[in-house]
Amino acid sequence: MSGEPGQQSNSTRIKHFLLGAPRNINDPKIFHKIALIPLLAWIGLGADGLSSSSYGPEEAFRALGEHTYLALFLAIATALTVFIISFAYSKIIEHFPHGGGGYIVATHMISEKAGVVSGSALIVDYILTITVSIASCSDAIFSYMPAEFRQYKILFAALLIAFMIVINIRGIKESITGLAPIFITFIVTHVILIGYGMFTHVGQIQPVVQNVSSDLHNDLGTIGLLGIMLLLVRAYSFGGGTYTGIEAVSNGLQIMRDPKVQTGKRTMMYMAISLAVTAGSLYVLYLLFKVQPVAGRTLNSVLADSMFGISGFGKTLAVITIFSEGALLLVAAQAGFIDAPRVMANMAVDSWLPHRFAAFSERLTMQNGVLMVGAASLGLLFYTNGSISALVVMYSINVFLTFALSLFGMSKFFFQNRKKDKYWLKNFLIQFVGLGLSITILTITVFEKFLEGGWLTLVITSAVIVLCYFIRKHYLRVHADKKKFDELLTNIPTIGEPNTEPVNPKEMTAILLVNGYNGFGVHTFLTIVRQFPDFYKNFIFVSVVVIDQGLFKGEEGVDNHKKSIQEALEKYVDLARRLGLRADYRIETGTDVVKAGSDLCINVNKEFRRSMVFSGKLAFRMEKFYHKFLHNETAFAIQRILHWNGVPNMILPIRMDL
Repeated sequence: MSGEPGQQSNSTRIKHFLLGAPRNINDPKIFHKIALIPLLAWIGLGADGLSSSSYGPEEAFRALGEHTYLALFLAIATALTVFIISFAYSKIIEHFPHGGGGYIVATHMISEKAGVVSGSALIVDYILTITVSIASCSDAIFSYMPAEFRQYKILFAALLIAFMIVINIRGIKESITGLAPIFITFIVTHVILIGYGMFTHVGQIQPVVQNVSSDLHNDLGTIGLLGIMLLLVRAYSFGGGTYTGIEAVSNGLQIMRDPKVQTGKRTMMYMAISLAVTAGSLYVLYLLFKVQPVAGRTLNSVLADSMFGISGFGKTLAVITIFSEGALLLVAAQAGFIDAPRVMANMAVDSWLPHRFAAFSERLTMQNGVLMVGAASLGLLFYTNGSISALVVMYSINVFLTFALSLFGMSKFFFQNRKKDKYWLKNFLIQFVGLGLSITILTITVFEKFLEGGWLTLVITSAVIVLCYFIRKHYLRVHADKKKFDELLTNIPTIGEPNTEPVNPKEMTAILLVNGYNGFGVHTFLTIVRQFPDFYKNFIFVSVVVIDQGLFKGEEGVDNHKKSIQEALEKYVDLARRLGLRADYRIETGTDVVKAGSDLCINVNKEFRRSMVFSGKLAFRMEKFYHKFLHNETAFAIQRILHWNGVPNMILPIRMDL
């Protein structure tokens, strides 16, 4: 705060160079400027789903063993599953236009308990999305480098995560735009891969179909129809990673441009078509080119070499194609950085997580959430030593747990509203079929992969759920005590005529920081009146319109929130005047309550030179180590800034019987 007005310190210049300058929250078009059009949303959120075609079909194909002819049925089942789940989530987008996703759907359609399970699973899932994607990207890059450099693979992956943290703090739109060339390269190379492969082997399609018929007939005579079905279902479930990322669009709906529903549904359509075509075509190409697993290589790399050749331009094209798959995984990590902080913010608004996770940074990003998921991803990277096999198992389980809860909630909704919606049966059947597929994949994955990392996913997710219940219980107890204050103090009767005199800047003034009209604010105000009788002639009530995830739903959300804060301040002024005091209010808008609040108090102090700033702080009977984390130390943070700027400040305690 020191220095000449308008000047910036060196640290501020460096911060703005790395993260970007603060955004103007008062700009009426700010939401439009940072929101995503369908194409950018497809890149930022669709890459998570599309990148899964790099490993999902391969896992399913390998699980077939010698019965590779069943890949044709997997291709059909995969495409249908993608469209079924995508259609089901399009209905979620319609019913939750401000962002649905697993947490919101499960909370509203089933129960709060189901919501916290789904939300916790999603947070762990998105952290794993980042870790899996970055580790896979690192593997792809270092597979083309000399062996002596591979010892730096984990360090390189860690640096990539740090890079993703920085660009996401700068802003979602900026980070997606910067990664767009990678996404486009993947699309172009895979259009060539699929198109060229199908065109050059169109004459082989009939013989392949005949071989499928012949092999199917042989297996019917040996392992029987039940054996074939069990083998197909097992392989289908092992390829469940193909569908991870489909839910990202509904989770990230808040960042899309209005009209959100149309933008979200169009983004979902782009992702569904691209994923279904890519994954389904890969199964067919595996059959057409008779691809066989090779140790140390992916099936897609074997396919690319078989198609384009192993020398000259063909080899270069094959390398670019496979390298684009690895690079796309870097873009896929973006979905984790976009959606995990938003799930955390929604849960923070509902008091399942610390409220600070709902706060925006000055760049209008979920900075606390981005930093948290980034740090957790780094921890998992080092814990697993970047092992893709362990991470993918952990990754898939939580995805289908969330799918199952969301689709169950929507199935329940359509069935309960069957008399109101003439299309209820179609919608119900789609949701119910998707639910059955999700439960099948989830059950088989947990059973088959429990000892290969499945147990760790369940342990971590359970730990997050327990932590959420602990946090929620604390906030509910604090809320109950706050309610007592509200009941006692928000309706104080007064007698006599109110004081209508304007405030006088030359008189002693009390500047009181408040957060809405509530018992805490009234208690702090009455404490000042009681402790300093007839000393302060003016009372200036100040408040910050804090724009966070719970309120930033679009352009209209900011204006509505400003209006509610202004009405609260007017109630304080009315109370003070009814008590015979001169009073007025001041208001400021921002994303950081400390910075905006301290700036506001400094400016009011310049207007009323003979003034003291007052604020309240919760005082617990027994201070616990977690109180500082669950309750931001706003009063002390503002006090430090005010004292440095020569503005007197006093913090008054508000006792909590906890």
